[in-house]
Order: sequence, then structure tokens, then C-alpha cells
Amino acid sequence: MPQPEIEEQEEPLDPAMERIRRKMVLLILVSGGILFVCFMAVLGAIVYKVSQRPATPATVASTGGFSVPAGQPLAATAELPAGFVVQGVSLSGSQILFYGLLTGDQKVLIYDIAAGRIVADVTVAIPQ
Repeated sequence: MPQPEIEEQEEPLDPAMERIRRKMVLLILVSGGILFVCFMAVLGAIVYKVSQRPATPATVASTGGFSVPAGQPLAATAELPAGFVVQGVSLSGSQILFYGLLTGDQKVLIYDIAAGRIVADVTVAIPQ
């Protein structure tokens, strides 16, 4: 047995509710327009920044207190003590940490590239 179709009939709103509905529709349209304008402004700023990037790299890159010429490596020599056996190396900013053995003692030597010298000599002692 087929069910009868229920037709939705909109009842006319009273004038006060109709004014409120129109104000809400206007508010939604204005808010959507403002959001669209803001989105376009952000998109325009991104396009502007990307198009303003320099085509050639800078002549000198500066990192943490020392300058590196573009296209050329920085030349430095870390003079470690004679007989030092390197077991590990780590880099942090402009400092290189050398971990190893020197005459049976565990040592940590920190070389600062900006200063051009060993800035710390730490003996690692394990209590027994």
C-alpha cells in the first residue's frame, strides 16, 4: 500500500520574524564577502612574496657569528692532541664536538669554528 506523499508547505512568517530572517541572510552574505576578501588578500601576499625572491644567492651567508662565502667552503683546521682517537663527532651551530680516547682516558673536545680553536677539553670519568 503506497504511502501518501507529505507535501511540505511553508507557512508565511509573521512580519517581525521575516525581518529577522532577512537580517540574518544579509549578515551571512556580508560575513562571507569579508572572508572572501581576506582570503584573496592573503593569497595575493603569498604570490607577491614568492615573486619577489632574489634570483641569485647572497654573496655571503652569515651563521651564528661567522661568515661563509657563497660558493666556497670555509677552511679551518681543528688541531686535536697527538694520539687522540676519534670515536664520534657531532655538530651544533658553529661548534664541533669530538668524542674519543687520549692515552686511555675518555675525552670530549669542543672546537668552535667562529673562534677557530678548541674551546673545551673535558675528561669523562666513570666512578667505580
